[in-house]
Amino acid sequence: MKLVFIGDIVGKKARDALIKKVPDIKSKFKPDKLICNAENAAAGYGLTKNIALSLFDSGIDSLTLGNHAWDQREMLSYIEECPKIIRAINFPANVPGKGFVKINFEDGRKLLIVQVMLRLFMGMFLDDPFNSIKQLLKSEKLGSTCNVILIDLHGEATSEKNAFAHFVDGDVTAVLGTHTHVPTSDARILTKGTAYQTDVGMTGNYDSVIGMDKENPIHGFVRGFRSSGRFMPAEGQTTICGTFIESDDNTGLALKIEPFQILS
Repeated sequence: MKLVFIGDIVGKKARDALIKKVPDIKSKFKPDKLICNAENAAAGYGLTKNIALSLFDSGIDSLTLGNHAWDQREMLSYIEECPKIIRAINFPANVPGKGFVKINFEDGRKLLIVQVMLRLFMGMFLDDPFNSIKQLLKSEKLGSTCNVILIDLHGEATSEKNAFAHFVDGDVTAVLGTHTHVPTSDARILTKGTAYQTDVGMTGNYDSVIGMDKENPIHGFVRGFRSSGRFMPAEGQTTICGTFIESDDNTGLALKIEPFQILS
């Protein structure tokens, strides 16, 4: 199976740039499915129904969220209507939505997309991410119930991401990091066959502070308070960061991992 995963979309200009480039991405990589992290798609803060629909209409198949999942309150209800939008599996019980989606292909292949949110420096009340994925993998088996299992690993600490990837090595196809908005150069296939990258990066303007206009964050670090209210997405040239994964349909293990960047 061939998959493309796009890193965190930050704001409207980044959305528009990605939508414009979806045909080119599909033409180049010919993915069976295209997945994006969209937790910052609404001006950097969450995701709305209308934005989700525009991304789906462009040809994107599934959207993952993260710690900004509920910044737009409408997502608390809309996520129940749209299983193609995935929040972290280790949110506490009774949180709306699901932490995974299983996609069945006409040829019988099955793709499981999961999001897991880590806990170091995240400032959120979350269940144990290691135990949450362990419980899911008791029923979902690579090469048996699923041909591919892809995890969006949303977290801050590189060490925690590393540890998690090794924890599931050989049991999932790919672990792709999100949240820090900076693409890492460590994309590789681990010892037991799982593709891994600490962070895919963001789809946004890199002449910024992780996608946000520079002035306000710099003021906050220098003076100890913001110069204005919310951080706002930077409006310069967009770089689309993504990662291509190819896997063996029988074993489910990774054959190739290829990060890419597209200026738009």
